[in-house]
Amino acid sequence: MTQEELFKKLVAHSKEYGFIFPSSEIYDGLSAVYDYGQMGVELKNNIKKYWWDSMVKLNDNIVGIDAAIFMHPRTWEASGHVGAFNDPLIDNKDSKKRYRADVLIEDWLAKQDEKIAKEVEKARKRFGESFDEAMFLETNPRVAETRKKRDQVHERMAKALNDNDFDEIKRIIEDCEIVCPISGTRNWTEVRQFNLMFETKIGSVADGANTIYLRPETAQGIFVNFLNVQKTGRMKIPFGIAQIGKAFRNEIVARQFIFRMREFEQMEMQFFIRPGDEMRWYEHWKAFRMSWHKALGFGENHYRFHDHDKLAHYANAATDIEYEFPFGFKEVEGVHSRTDFDLGNHQKFSGRKIQYFDPETGESYVPYVVETSIGVDRMVLQVLSASYTEEKLEKEDRVVMKFPPALAPVKAAVLPLVKKDGLPELAHEVFDALKFDHVCQYDEKDSIGKRYRRQDAIGTPFCITVDHQSREDRTVTVRHRDTMAQERVTIDELPRLIDEEVSFRKLFRQIVNR
Repeated sequence: MTQEELFKKLVAHSKEYGFIFPSSEIYDGLSAVYDYGQMGVELKNNIKKYWWDSMVKLNDNIVGIDAAIFMHPRTWEASGHVGAFNDPLIDNKDSKKRYRADVLIEDWLAKQDEKIAKEVEKARKRFGESFDEAMFLETNPRVAETRKKRDQVHERMAKALNDNDFDEIKRIIEDCEIVCPISGTRNWTEVRQFNLMFETKIGSVADGANTIYLRPETAQGIFVNFLNVQKTGRMKIPFGIAQIGKAFRNEIVARQFIFRMREFEQMEMQFFIRPGDEMRWYEHWKAFRMSWHKALGFGENHYRFHDHDKLAHYANAATDIEYEFPFGFKEVEGVHSRTDFDLGNHQKFSGRKIQYFDPETGESYVPYVVETSIGVDRMVLQVLSASYTEEKLEKEDRVVMKFPPALAPVKAAVLPLVKKDGLPELAHEVFDALKFDHVCQYDEKDSIGKRYRRQDAIGTPFCITVDHQSREDRTVTVRHRDTMAQERVTIDELPRLIDEEVSFRKLFRQIVNR
């Protein structure tokens, strides 16, 4: 099965089992907008709780806020979004499709990496245990030529993006003979800028209404509240402010399911520090955030850092944490050193003094900032991708979502073996004992095997079967999702067993002990 086929199966599974639906589907949907179903919203909320608690609970110098989506339009002038929040746009004249020019080049670069990886894999099979990958990459002429061409194009693209040289970006697309995925032709328009912010009006009369923007990021709500939080919370530098909220971008190329959407949710933390300390804290938060991802147990080799070729207008250092999706390594989180750009500009544009008096140095200054920013929806897709598993069993196959137990939408399913003999009543008693602490399901329809498969498909860690013996000794069978092993436990033991296995404590310990 190819990675593309796997991804299609994942998208279909997400809809079939209530994770994610196309928005407004009865009206044929709305491009790049999705709704979270009953399973998806629980998964999403658990991911947000994992992030929030790891930032606010595990760090005694980080607090949270919830800022409004609508902000004064001058906010976005100060932040640079009005003038600089653009993507390079290009159209194919034959298909009439619009693309991000840099993404077309990045896809071409990814294909070169795939070519190299295939050559390496072929050589590994040919030479076996004696294969030296590093030497092969250096000495194989075909690989060396591909790497050289790839690196040259990568260097050209990075320079062109930093220089905003759209003519050079167009030349790269032509030199690499990049074709439109739809028409297969190279009949391209010129590259031009496209601002990603959504505009709307505020006011009672259209003619007299003011233009404002749907926020393209949540960070500015933190920056404009810096003094409010610092003074009311008596916060001392270094300290951070965390926020989870919606953001909106009019993406040119919204694709790959929920990976790139026009309405999405962000989890961001801005960490305020002394000028000159930014690189130390930048490295600290890189390590902390990578530990957060790896604690989920999806395989350490599936993550990597990717430093930015083009720094945003506010940054002096930036890196992405990338995860290996079925469609390749892609960004799930960014860590940025934003210097004093944001607070300094808000001070300039608002005319208000935004500074911190440092009692240790006796100085007042505009703090520097290190940011961690992660897309909730991308994180949902990462967890779905990593968890989706197809297994061949002796008598049948099963699809199982191997979620980390703490993130699983449903923690336990209570299943009476039959719908008689007092088993449903006892099963409801078990369900009632667990429902105050965990999202649980009660299911008495179909054979016990079919009910197991349904719970596997939504990733429920534990299935609790109430049978005739349960009435005699108040024990139940607990089936473990990943191993399908079963154990007999007393009903009184169930809350402790479930609590221990689905608690976030296991994940938090891994983060702090790394």
